[in-house]
Order: sequence, then C-alpha cells, then structure tokens
Amino acid sequence: MDTITPSQCRAARALLGWSQEELKDRSGVAKVTIADFERGARARAPYAETLRRLVAAFGSGGVMFMADGEISGGGPGVRLKGEARTNMHARAVS
Repeated sequence: MDTITPSQCRAARALLGWSQEELKDRSGVAKVTIADFERGARARAPYAETLRRLVAAFGSGGVMFMADGEISGGGPGVRLKGEARTNMHARAVS
C-alpha cells in the first residue's frame, strides 16, 4: 500500500509509541508536514513521495496498512506485523 489516510498515520504512530518528532527523524518528512497531514490540512494526492516515506518508516517499525475492504467489514486499518507484535508484547511485560 503506497498511500495512507491521516487516521492511519495517527494510529500507526500510536501503535509504535512514536511522537511526530520521532516519525520526522525516521522518515525525513518535516514535522509540520506530518502535523498538517494528520489533521487533514494537506491533500494526499500531491504528496506521493512524502506518503511513500511515511509508509516506509512505519514499515521498518513493523506496521502494516490495510486498504478499505481488505478486511471483512472494515475500512482502512493499521496493524503490527507478527514479529513486531511479539516484540511489543515482550517489552510491555518486562
């Protein structure tokens, strides 16, 4: 998936416990751009490279994005890959 919604971006950051500042550092996308995108102040279409960089950063953290209709009865979604879920659980238990 090469594009994400603002709510998927916020949800992915929440899953990983990343601030906008950390996402900026990992993606190379300006924090103001991330903030504007997450609140819907910027259209997605002109920012294909920006979205690709965000998706790549989240992917390196273990996040998968699901398109609308990809899962039964749900809209666009976010989840952690199996290994990332295991690692997050292990850190939470420690």
